[in-house]
Amino acid sequence: MSEVSHKELKAFEGRAASKTGVGKDPVNEPMIRHWCEAMGDANPAYTGPDPIAPPTMLQAWTMGGLTGHQDHSAAYEELSALLDGAGYTSIVATDCEQEYLRALRPGETVTFDAVIESVSERKTTKLGTGHFITTRMDVRADGEPAGTHRFRVLKYAPAQKYAAAEKQAAARTQAPDQRKSEGKRPRPVINRDNAGFWEGVKQHQLLIQRCGDCRTPRFPWLPGCNACGSLVWDTVEASGEGTVYSYVVMHHPPFPAFDPPYAVGLIDLAEGVRMVSNVVGVPSDKVRIGQPVRLEFQQVDEELELPVFRAAEGTAGGEV
Repeated sequence: MSEVSHKELKAFEGRAASKTGVGKDPVNEPMIRHWCEAMGDANPAYTGPDPIAPPTMLQAWTMGGLTGHQDHSAAYEELSALLDGAGYTSIVATDCEQEYLRALRPGETVTFDAVIESVSERKTTKLGTGHFITTRMDVRADGEPAGTHRFRVLKYAPAQKYAAAEKQAAARTQAPDQRKSEGKRPRPVINRDNAGFWEGVKQHQLLIQRCGDCRTPRFPWLPGCNACGSLVWDTVEASGEGTVYSYVVMHHPPFPAFDPPYAVGLIDLAEGVRMVSNVVGVPSDKVRIGQPVRLEFQQVDEELELPVFRAAEGTAGGEV
């Protein structure tokens, strides 16, 4: 294994990852319908007589599927192979950013160019040490600029997994107060659109937005109604009753502020919206779809309190 210099990595910046790529299918209503059903998005703009595609589908029209795109550039594979040779053999997606320039409509052909925009200096993270790679994709619809998609991954050398496992096992034997002192939960991102929600949490209230015109409830908080587009809204306090719509059990990676395995649920609230939060009160392997849960507020460290959902011992749901 040989170390790679940042100068070698920087040489890849600006190189094409894909040139004049063409979407495998034109924008079409069946794909729009499937997307909306999966996301639970009933916005009439996507189903009316002159529908548009949901903006967040931007990348979906460019994906190559299992067979990929024939015009894919070798630059990204070369960069990946260089990092593999230096020991950065693991990869994880970290985030993406999208900018929308115009709506996409059924029948339009999607084309795109992608470029390796940046390669970071060596960074040390909880997962291990490596480099962040950012790829920018410029998307066009029938030749007109439609949007930009930035996708960022971390190519890294995993931290010593045995040492991590040993530390995790030791952490489970510590008192809760001692575990809390070793690491804090990530802070929520609070902005002008969701500040009211977090103010409610401080008061032990779970506040749901409600459109001031069509009265449709919505969660998470948004600046406008996703049903009618109105910018007028008020709030309703949730009763706290809900059921588990879906869930995952997190086992890895271990972070000091978390104690895996733990269950993260998509909760159907009685008010007609869904919320992602931890399911507590039962072992993670006992959480089930359809299980009734009740809102409570959990102090996770000396500064942060979060809404979670407690399942009563012995309660059962439907599907596994």
